[in-house]
Amino acid sequence: MANFISIFRIFVMFAAVYLIYATNGNAAAYTWALILTILAFALDGVDGYVARKFNEVSKFGALLDIMGDRIVENTYWILFAVMGWISILFPLIAITRGFVTDTIRSAAMEKGLTPFGMQVNPICKWITGSKFMRISYAVAKVVAFVLIVAAKINGIPYAEIIWTIGYGAAIFAIVFCVVRALPVVIEAKRVIEE
Repeated sequence: MANFISIFRIFVMFAAVYLIYATNGNAAAYTWALILTILAFALDGVDGYVARKFNEVSKFGALLDIMGDRIVENTYWILFAVMGWISILFPLIAITRGFVTDTIRSAAMEKGLTPFGMQVNPICKWITGSKFMRISYAVAKVVAFVLIVAAKINGIPYAEIIWTIGYGAAIFAIVFCVVRALPVVIEAKRVIEE
């Protein structure tokens, strides 16, 4: 069930992206896209809850969750850049970070380590794997993506304020993205040499 939810959220996100990209600013379509965006991110928490609740936790599930996170996150960054709402640097940074960290984590998984279990240094472990940091990063992305979509709905009150907060959250999220990658890169040598 948890794996189904992980995959289903990708399709929810694609529906939201289609509504944004193909409807040329239609307020009703953007409103539905906003609802679907919120649902896609809510399902990211639900899949983990279901996996723990029904004892479905597995390495495959962890990989599927990371894959879903990358697809959803990178798709929104790319969409926003294509729409001209943000700089192309946002998706380039996010995608590069994903390739680098996921490649290193793949090497760690070959040695039987989990994606977050490869960290040995307690500070590195806290930055990449602590619940606080993972949730903080997720919240930063959710706030950015939801507010950027909301700000583009025609006729929404306080659109400029919503946009400013959303764009600020996007900057924070992309910086956070890089900061959370650094410990993986720092400890990569140890994992690869072992």
